[in-house]
Amino acid sequence: MTPRKAVQQELTREMIMNAARELFVKKGYQYVSMRQIAKELGYSHGALYYHFKNKAELFYALVEDHFTMLDHILDQVMQLEIENKMKMKKILLSYIEFGLTHQSHYEIMFLVKDEEVRNFINEGPNKTYEKFAQCLFSLSDKTISLREIYSIFLSLHGFVTHYCRHVVNYDEVKDLADAHVKFLLRVLD
Repeated sequence: MTPRKAVQQELTREMIMNAARELFVKKGYQYVSMRQIAKELGYSHGALYYHFKNKAELFYALVEDHFTMLDHILDQVMQLEIENKMKMKKILLSYIEFGLTHQSHYEIMFLVKDEEVRNFINEGPNKTYEKFAQCLFSLSDKTISLREIYSIFLSLHGFVTHYCRHVVNYDEVKDLADAHVKFLLRVLD
């Protein structure tokens, strides 16, 4: 029997989640196994099960983490000491910036179509959309309908998905994002 090789670094949840995120986006959820994730990290697949009981739990942890990041950004904008109209603009731009800065996160949050995980990801988008809607509703000078807010959300989502994988980061389309958000804000005037 050969001795186990020493590992360079203690395996962490974060290391597993980072490797899994990239593999899920690159290959698709159903085509990635816990063994492949472990191989990518240079660990045995058994080491992953110390942190996650299965691939679905790992995926769910990723989704929860990503939506927490987006919710945190919305909370930070709402705490800014600026006028409501500027705050609303910042919320819309921050959504686009998040999506294009964290493209692999965004794809996992909104664009994975696998049936096995669809139930895991339905809750996160609904909570974030609700927070997004509450922010816009509270900042608007006029009464805006949920339909109008949803249309704005879908327009932002369309912008992000259009540029996802076509740009390296948000800065490449910052001016276009600003013009898009100004256009959307006309609905709320």
